[in-house]
Amino acid sequence: MRKVGAVAWLLGMVLYFAPAQTQGQVITAGPDSVRVPVPPDTAEQQRGFFLSKWDKPAKAALFSAIIPGAGQVYNKAYWKVPIVYATGAVLTYFFIDNNDKFQDYRVALLRRTDNDSTTVDQYANHPILGVQNGTNAVSNLRYRRDYYRRNRDLTIILSVAAYTLQIAEAYVHAHLKDFEVSEDLALRVQPNLLPLRNQPGTLTPGFTLTLYTRSK
Repeated sequence: MRKVGAVAWLLGMVLYFAPAQTQGQVITAGPDSVRVPVPPDTAEQQRGFFLSKWDKPAKAALFSAIIPGAGQVYNKAYWKVPIVYATGAVLTYFFIDNNDKFQDYRVALLRRTDNDSTTVDQYANHPILGVQNGTNAVSNLRYRRDYYRRNRDLTIILSVAAYTLQIAEAYVHAHLKDFEVSEDLALRVQPNLLPLRNQPGTLTPGFTLTLYTRSK
């Protein structure tokens, strides 16, 4: 009986200290990170035709810079286009005319002063510029050469100024098209006597411009 009790006691101690039943961990196969959708780059969304981001004045200036008068057409100021091209035609005419005369007098002066009797310039028999007038004719040839060269260079400067002016006009006009002027504004022009600062007590006639708002 003692052996049976000892065996039972040992069996109970073994069961008491035995580890509890554990549950296996379930592992699922898959990527370590989760793919998160990323919105497209905002720069790519804004890509497009570059002129779509420009305002009207900038577009008008660009069109006039590429083709003179195109900015005026963009502003629907069609009556200004003939003025632009008439100005260009007049300046082109003066440039060609002055350059041709400059070249003629330049070549004539070179031939007249080359000390070669076999070369005859086109003004050799001219009543003023002819060879019979000697050094006076040479001075006149030199004067006319320089005169038409200055006129040609001045025409180039005026052409650049006219080209720049029509660009500026298209730009300003595009700005003013969106500028609203209230009908309640009025301008009054009236004669007046204005004092002179450098001469106290002295008045001079003039005009006074008054901008005011009409009362309803």
